Amino acid sequence: MTILRVLGSAAGGGFPQWNCNCRHCDGVRNGTLRATPRTQSSIALRDAGQDWVLVNASPDILEQLRQSPALQPARQPRDTGIAGVVLMDAQIDHVTGLLMLREHRQALPVYATAAVLQDLATAFPLTRMLSHYCGLDTHTLALDDAPFTVPPLHGVMLTAVPLESKAPPYSPNRNAPQRGDNIGLRIVDAATGRRAFYAPGLGRIEPRVLDELQRADVVLVDGTCWRDDEMQQLGFSAKTAADMGHLALSGPGGMIETLDRLPAARKILIHINNTNPILVDDSPQRGLLADHGIEVAYDGMEITL
Repeated sequence: MTILRVLGSAAGGGFPQWNCNCRHCDGVRNGTLRATPRTQSSIALRDAGQDWVLVNASPDILEQLRQSPALQPARQPRDTGIAGVVLMDAQIDHVTGLLMLREHRQALPVYATAAVLQDLATAFPLTRMLSHYCGLDTHTLALDDAPFTVPPLHGVMLTAVPLESKAPPYSPNRNAPQRGDNIGLRIVDAATGRRAFYAPGLGRIEPRVLDELQRADVVLVDGTCWRDDEMQQLGFSAKTAADMGHLALSGPGGMIETLDRLPAARKILIHINNTNPILVDDSPQRGLLADHGIEVAYDGMEITL
């Protein structure tokens, strides 16, 4: 049995974002909206044992661990349930938490593509910084559809799926995309064969991605923005959702339309920006998602495969 736990469900900056006074952030701070605070996106996976695989390590990792006691089994004076970390990309909100894990007693196993490991060795040199602490035991993920496991979790089979999205702004690949800048993750329970597909950053539904979505029992995918021009309309950015590497939920070809085509038993949105009205429990947009059978992830949500 594979357990998937949502550690954080918001996009970069979390919800409420520290410097944002939009209607949503202001409302959740003051209790005037029916909305729940969220930390920055990350999930954790385990099989029948006590060890877990982190998928991304957000800047909020310490708070997420405090809210998830199962990841600290306390089997000895210094202990952790974290067996390793799989990175989907090199974005700040997905990798900065590695710095918070620097007290790990051995080199921390990290699984990522060659493109992501290159960014972490040069453009955002976490590898060098952490070499002065626990160090990283890096494993390069193949992009040839070959499954891998993170010991000792041999009951959880993982496969990296290349996605079309964006490399971080500091990456030399930002405007010259490389295969492996971003991945989705196929998650298969080795005993039951049930599968999930996790993709918090998804810029376009390519044929191979649609195939993954259609074959999954659970999809947990990019819910960053409701509209492509959301940030522009609010005056917060000149960039569209597409410019940032995210497929908007609404509109022709949007995520809702895509999810409507899937047979998956559960369809869940994650990586939700603070400007997105689906964060408000009683918003019309949240009601529309319910009409389409689409859930909104929240911190602490658990899914069993």
